[in-house]
Amino acid sequence: MDAFEYAAPQNLQDAVTLLAEASGEARPLAGGTDLIAQMKEKRRSPALVVDVKKISELNVLSYEAGLHIGAAVSCTQIAEFEPVRVHYPALAEACALIGSYQIQNRAALGGNFCNAAPSADAVPPAVSYGATLVIAGPGGQREIPSEDFFVGPGQTVLEKGEVLVEIVLPPPPPRSGASYLRFIPREEMDIAVAGVGSFVQLSPDARTCEQARLVLAAVAPTPVRAKEAEAFLTGKALDDTTIAQTGELASQAASPISDVRGSAAYRIELVKVLTRRTLGKALERARGEAS
Repeated sequence: MDAFEYAAPQNLQDAVTLLAEASGEARPLAGGTDLIAQMKEKRRSPALVVDVKKISELNVLSYEAGLHIGAAVSCTQIAEFEPVRVHYPALAEACALIGSYQIQNRAALGGNFCNAAPSADAVPPAVSYGATLVIAGPGGQREIPSEDFFVGPGQTVLEKGEVLVEIVLPPPPPRSGASYLRFIPREEMDIAVAGVGSFVQLSPDARTCEQARLVLAAVAPTPVRAKEAEAFLTGKALDDTTIAQTGELASQAASPISDVRGSAAYRIELVKVLTRRTLGKALERARGEAS
């Protein structure tokens, strides 16, 4: 690990100033489960590490006119927060998939976004729920749709001096449900070979789909929405045939690579299977059938 400066500001403005004025690369530190490993392996060598864990705005966890999650809130806190378990079960389940219990106690949802790994588990459900990101920087605050945050592997739209403050999820609409599933070679503590987050909102008679969001993980340079599949699903009955066709269309949004963990063709087939399964679970939840 290369030498670096360390700062632990107590407020958001000081953090923004430190990040903006740093000479060389500066990185915020929330949980550190990715950043510290990257620094040890010299994949990142920031001149300054800015510890944001003590900043109040980044530690908010509340459910009022939607879900507000500060960027430094740990996965354990999110998964155990009752409003998340009740209203956003797909996010709770994804947060409980990340690494070991020890990792979950440290890893932050903001870090899962800012690390910008295509395989990030908590990102697809957050995007499928329609999350918005609040970003602070030298020019003030701005908000962007969560799916617009990613530029490439390890790259985001954050500019110099900017820090992710909060992830905001709107209240789930009536007759809606979501689910996230991934495939991993081992039973636990592995990185997704492919993952899919599905969200559906049903019509008042619960027979057709009014709205759908399908988000794929680990099968493209960034998390990606399968918009053609979403459009196909909208207005249709969620029967087995329609769900299978949606899986086929969702796989067309994937542009995976082949590596030691799986071939591109294998990942495409996984997208089809995971889309079918997550849509089935989302449908159960939208109808109030899931336990």
